Amino acid sequence: MRFAWTMSVAIMLLTLSSLQLASSLRFVIDREECFSHNVQYEWDTVHVSFVVIKSDSPWRTDDGVDLVVKGPEGDQIHDSRDQITEKFDFVAHKKGPYKFCFTNKSPYHETIDFDVLVGHFTYYDQHAKDEHVKPLIEQIEKLGESLYNIQFEQHWLEAQTDRQALVNEAMSRRAVHKAILESFALVGVSVLQIYLLRRLFERKLGTSRV
Repeated sequence: MRFAWTMSVAIMLLTLSSLQLASSLRFVIDREECFSHNVQYEWDTVHVSFVVIKSDSPWRTDDGVDLVVKGPEGDQIHDSRDQITEKFDFVAHKKGPYKFCFTNKSPYHETIDFDVLVGHFTYYDQHAKDEHVKPLIEQIEKLGESLYNIQFEQHWLEAQTDRQALVNEAMSRRAVHKAILESFALVGVSVLQIYLLRRLFERKLGTSRV
């Protein structure tokens, strides 16, 4: 029993260490930005997410970006267009550097939160004959994957929350600016009305005197 417990703890540590932490990056894009992430093993699962946090446009908040993912041999794996936020995964059929290229077609700079997580599991030869050890190992591996998926999902949701906060702030500023412009327009119309009324009365008085 002690052997099985020791073996399980060791395998849990190896499993957790075999999962790479999510690579997180927040950057400002003008036209095009490309990044590479190395996948060390074939058949690893690559999790990808991004959120357009904000745009420098004073009015628009719905500007999206394009993302193209290419494999080590230049083969295209993923292609998305005009997306504000996206989350997907794919299986790396070949090891090596995978390229992620973002394209911004709007005339304004945009801030993007970008995450990549590579999940890898190492399978160990079971020398022990304990039939209870293998199911436990599988459960530990699934637990390790779930923990990192939760971390990955949490960061994606936080990025979306940041974006929504900035969108709300921009909308509030626009509402204030609109209210100020409407106030100036109302004052201008009132002044114009007063001026026209004075001219009208002056003409009537001039006519009556004659």
